Amino acid sequence: MPKFITIGYGDQAGYDRTPQDVRDAAHAQDTRLVSKGALVGIACAPVQVRNPDATGVETRDGPFMSADLPIAGFAVIEAASLEEAIEKVSQVPCAVAHGVVEVWPLK
Repeated sequence: MPKFITIGYGDQAGYDRTPQDVRDAAHAQDTRLVSKGALVGIACAPVQVRNPDATGVETRDGPFMSADLPIAGFAVIEAASLEEAIEKVSQVPCAVAHGVVEVWPLK
């Protein structure tokens, strides 16, 4: 079955203004995805890694990319189609709590 990487963006303010019952249902959707084999995680502080021309590893704290909202989490899910993947993530916390979820098909 095809796999998709999802990236959830959201912030605490958007989460906090979302009704509790909507948040609870969104967390239940995350639990369903995990029970069906999805790898779901909350994003922590990133580290950039570079190794130009394989001459030595360089690291730097912090994200490389920036967005209007911080990255809140990631998931790897399976779905029969992009449409099914979209349906699966349309009810997760970032999607319903004033954030956004990107869906990236994997080859």
